[in-house]
Amino acid sequence: MIVRQSARPVKGYFFEWDPFSEDGLEWESSHDRDRRKVRSNQCDTGYQLVADAIEREILARRIRPGEPIGTEAQLVKQFGVNRSTVREGIRLLEQSGLIHRDSGRRLTASLPHYSRLATRMSRAMLLHEVTFRELWEATTALEIATVEQAAEHATADVIAELEANVASTQQASTDPAAVAELDTQFHSLIAKASQNRVLQLAREPSSLLIFPTTEIILRKLKEGVPRLIQAHRKIVDAVGRHDKEASRLWMLRHAHDWRRGFERAGKDIDQPIDRVYMKEVMAR
Repeated sequence: MIVRQSARPVKGYFFEWDPFSEDGLEWESSHDRDRRKVRSNQCDTGYQLVADAIEREILARRIRPGEPIGTEAQLVKQFGVNRSTVREGIRLLEQSGLIHRDSGRRLTASLPHYSRLATRMSRAMLLHEVTFRELWEATTALEIATVEQAAEHATADVIAELEANVASTQQASTDPAAVAELDTQFHSLIAKASQNRVLQLAREPSSLLIFPTTEIILRKLKEGVPRLIQAHRKIVDAVGRHDKEASRLWMLRHAHDWRRGFERAGKDIDQPIDRVYMKEVMAR
């Protein structure tokens, strides 16, 4: 059984009311349900089910960051599986940043950094062959919502970071890859200025797919870099003045420039992004 070490009363692991029990009056542990699932799939995906069960507890905050999730021996007993299945499940959770081993080698819960979650989601987008059109539509909505919040909540320190980013972009203007990277950083700073963690989490996965499309545009169109820098300056100015309408207007223009640039570079907006990018790389 997973043992929770905290000041709060220790509850049984994951007990919930089961409305689908035969008489409607039984309490069933979801741990027992997870255990049945894991044992029935031990030779196939048991380790994934172990990881999923623990992940649910951490994301639901029933196991808090810094609290132990139990020893390997306890998890073996809890799920009724062999040690190798538990170890593989633990490996998945460590890779995702949801658990880590402390100095005493105890397994404790942690919260992954945005970038780890983003990388995981970005891989999923690529596997589902996300197109530029889909990326543009979703990103435009998110960036507008984000910049409006940035205009309302931006601090002087973040404004200074944005201004430094624009200056660095100007200095790197002859290097398309460097400018594309600085563009990614610029939009991350806008998200930071919003002081809204939900928006930061929501936009990070798609932002990792924006870089390759921006790099394609900047390599193909000589006016790409000057227009990007102009838009960034206008956005920083509007956010610095806490002007939500101007911030929204310039972010929308920036987004439309991005789409037009992709099309003018001769790329099909309905093709999966990874295919477009790989063709471009292979042609260099």
